[in-house]
Amino acid sequence: MSKEIQLITLYCAVCHHYDTALVAQAQRCSNNFCPKFTDKEAIATYIWGLHNQKFEVKACYEFIKEYYGDWFPDLPSYQAYNDRICFLSDAFKELANILLCGLGLDPTHCDFVGDSMPIVVAGGKRSGRAKVAKELCSKGYCASKDMWYYGVKLHTIGQCNYKSLPTPTMMTISKASEHDLPVEKEMLADVVNIRFFGDTAFVDKDWQLFMLQENNVEILTPIKRKKGQKKLAFWDGIYSAAISSVKQVIESFNNWIHQKTNIQNASKVRSSAGLLSFIFARIACAIFWI
Repeated sequence: MSKEIQLITLYCAVCHHYDTALVAQAQRCSNNFCPKFTDKEAIATYIWGLHNQKFEVKACYEFIKEYYGDWFPDLPSYQAYNDRICFLSDAFKELANILLCGLGLDPTHCDFVGDSMPIVVAGGKRSGRAKVAKELCSKGYCASKDMWYYGVKLHTIGQCNYKSLPTPTMMTISKASEHDLPVEKEMLADVVNIRFFGDTAFVDKDWQLFMLQENNVEILTPIKRKKGQKKLAFWDGIYSAAISSVKQVIESFNNWIHQKTNIQNASKVRSSAGLLSFIFARIACAIFWI
C-alpha cells in the first residue's frame, strides 16, 4: 500500500471515529467552534507524523507542511497547531480506546500477560526538581532500567499469541511512584476465566486466592526469595524461569511500541494535556497499524 493510500485510509478512519465518538471530547463553547483546520485534520496529521518517525510536534508539523501542504491548505502556524494537539488530548485518549477495543480477542486463548514501562518526562538529576504535569506525574524508580525518573508508567495487559507479540487488551497510566499491584488489581477487577502471568510485583496471596475463587482467574508469578535467601530452591527456580519466559512477550511488546513511537521519551512535554496527547496519540498510532 502506497503512503498516499495509507494517509487517506487513516484520515477516513479518523473522520469516522470523530463523527461517531470523538466529537464529544472536542466540543467548544466559543465563536471558533468550527475552525478551518479541522480537528480531524489535526488528529490525522499528528498520527501520520508519528507513523513517519516525526516524534516531536514541531518535527511533525514541519513534515506535514513540507510534504503535504497542498493536502492541508489551512494548516495553521506551529503554535496554533501545537495548542490544538494539546486541546485534543481527550479525543486522542478516546481514539486509542476505540482502536484497542477493536482489535478483538481469540476466544480459544485464556493466557494473558501484564507489565508496565516508564514514560520519562525528566530523568537523572532533573527528576528531583521537575514540576511538569504534577497531577499526572511523580518521581519513581524503574528497577528494570535501574534509574530514577519523573513521569508516569504505562500499564498494559495483553492476550498471548503463538510465536508473535501479545494483543493489547487494556492500557492505562499511573504516576511513576505508584506500585503496580493496585493498578493491576483495578484493571483485572472485572476479568473472568483467564490465566494471568505477572512479575513479583503481583505477589499477593489473598488477592490471588480471591481472584481464583470468585473470578476463576489464575494469577501466576515468579516465586519471591525470602529475606536473606540468596538463591531459590531448584524446582522453585525452574518454575520462576518458566513464568518469566512467558511474561517476556509483554516486555517485547513494550519495546516494540517504544521503537515505533518513542513513547518512553516525553522530555519535550510541558503540560498535562500535552502529556496525554503524547501518550495516547502514540498508542493510537501503534494500534492502527497492527
